[in-house]
Amino acid sequence: MPSIRKEMRNHVAVITIDRPESMNALDYDLNQELIRTFREFEDDPDAYVAVLTGAGEKAFCAGADLKSYTYSYVSRSAADFRMDYTDGPGFGAITRNFKGNKPVVAAINGYCISGGLELALATDIRFCSSNAVFALQDVNWGFHCADGGSIRLPLVVGQGNAMEMLLSGDKFNAEHAYRIGLVNRVYAPEELLERTIEFAEKLASRAPLAQRFAKDVMHRAIGLNLDEALRMETRSFYDLAHTQDLHEGIAAFAEKRPAAFKGE
Repeated sequence: MPSIRKEMRNHVAVITIDRPESMNALDYDLNQELIRTFREFEDDPDAYVAVLTGAGEKAFCAGADLKSYTYSYVSRSAADFRMDYTDGPGFGAITRNFKGNKPVVAAINGYCISGGLELALATDIRFCSSNAVFALQDVNWGFHCADGGSIRLPLVVGQGNAMEMLLSGDKFNAEHAYRIGLVNRVYAPEELLERTIEFAEKLASRAPLAQRFAKDVMHRAIGLNLDEALRMETRSFYDLAHTQDLHEGIAAFAEKRPAAFKGE
């Protein structure tokens, strides 16, 4: 039965969309389960980093199930749509109104299409397999992105590359995705998940509060002028001065040993 699986490994929550027979597309119930899973991840003090992937090698996520998810929303009244979607968690838990600042890394195996690409764009770092395929196909079916594709994509790959994907609906391979900066690294399909988890474990060994504060600064700086952004950055830096992790990091540096951060 389709589900969202979560497994813990050295402070890393590996979250898997397990619906391979439907290219890991999210129907309404599976989307709600993914929302609950990410909320559990954020509330778990022992979980420092998440890895998001799809079951099998054919697809990371082919987006929303058009019949059970997309049509359910577009057929609602404007008020219901706004309350449950615009002002709610939306598609894939992390694409809108998600307050968490823990690092999230995507392991993109195979097709990463439409809502699946928007879900990947909402992660912080993206690794993909050499057989990955990327597209925003909404214009082929008469609509456009509604979960951050037209907002996040140009921030990641630049306006020209984003316009090409957004307006054409064409598919692009892993080589193109790496060239334009959509993904950070490309691995063989059989290596992807393990290499991504290894990277996530490295992130989990770093100072978690410093990571969360830095991620918050980067997101909040978008749209601010340079002076306001720099002032916000310095305030965030000072807030870390009162954490135990900072004292541990300084002691570890002086003693030439790995730091043992606790997120305190």
